[in-house]
Amino acid sequence: MSFPRRVDAVVFDMDGLLLDTEIVYRAAMIEAGSVFGVQFTGETYASMVGKTNPECAVMLRELYGETFPAQAYFERVWADVEDLLEAETKLKAGVVEILDYLDDRGLPRGIATSNGMAAVERYLGRFDLLHRFNAVVAHHDVTRHKPNPDPYLLAAQRIGVDPSYCLALEDSHPGVRAAHAAGMMTVMVPDILDPNEEMHDKCVHIAESLHHVMDLLKAAS
Repeated sequence: MSFPRRVDAVVFDMDGLLLDTEIVYRAAMIEAGSVFGVQFTGETYASMVGKTNPECAVMLRELYGETFPAQAYFERVWADVEDLLEAETKLKAGVVEILDYLDDRGLPRGIATSNGMAAVERYLGRFDLLHRFNAVVAHHDVTRHKPNPDPYLLAAQRIGVDPSYCLALEDSHPGVRAAHAAGMMTVMVPDILDPNEEMHDKCVHIAESLHHVMDLLKAAS
């Protein structure tokens, strides 16, 4: 068996898992750092992957001082991100194929993201994918965000499947912690962050791609 239990539903993260957006966010944050006179590195970005904007603002002030204008910094970042994403947003490899496979299997699926619903609608809408998910949990749907289990628990509730029979797909460490805490079978599909020992402990598999995840599902069916 590829999974410890039957898979009755799949819950996806969005950024870095469905959409190849993390490299765009990283580029925008590094560029904004230069505008604000600080050296924002790829390593700093990696430490923020999976966290909310308020959490990242705290980290920025810890790095650059309590007077660092985090709000103005993020306004610059998101202005650049919008331009970059309009031109460069791509689906991660295997997205359409795994959704087609879930259709064939009749398995419901949802999204649990730290991004806002407007971004979900804008980016997935561009690829006409939003209608292919039974439920979406976005930033404002919960008060406790990843690595807390709340986004995944709410996604399971909205889909109508016990979390223990849900497969969660994540690319970030906070996301893996959230899905694992929700009791879901968790697979990490690394993007910016490599899996560490904790990720191996919390995941039932580390997959190379969504194509690999689909192969695991086929092997378990």
